[in-house]
Amino acid sequence: MLKVTVELWPGGRESGRLVIATADIVRVKNGQLADYEVRLHDDVLGDIGTATLTQYPRFAGSVLDLAARAIATALAGGEELPPRPILPDVPVHKSGTTPYVRMREIPEPARTLFAKNMFGSTCPYIEEDSEPMGCVYAWDWEAFLSGAR
Repeated sequence: MLKVTVELWPGGRESGRLVIATADIVRVKNGQLADYEVRLHDDVLGDIGTATLTQYPRFAGSVLDLAARAIATALAGGEELPPRPILPDVPVHKSGTTPYVRMREIPEPARTLFAKNMFGSTCPYIEEDSEPMGCVYAWDWEAFLSGAR
């Protein structure tokens, strides 16, 4: 089995490293053209994909080629990468002079990542919204997107 591990090193310091995602690549059929089962896991989003990479020509390329193709297969259903993600276009609403964003309008996986980032932070209570406690200040959302939060 191959295990690909993605680590975050805050400030470039190994002492603070944190595993944030893994890919398990298991050979399920041996031979010149081997089959591999791939399982992807993100520590925030959970299990995000499984797939089988079939008839991979063993020893014909680098193990990094195998890992990249296996991950792409689990993410996109084939050996090609899915389209590059784009920043979510989330509308900014106003209540009086307070600009806010509705959490329910933020698409996944950004919503889950942002909610984790916002844990314990002050959020507005927007009385006229159907989910008055499901809103965040627009400046927090914009800071998150820019990497400042």
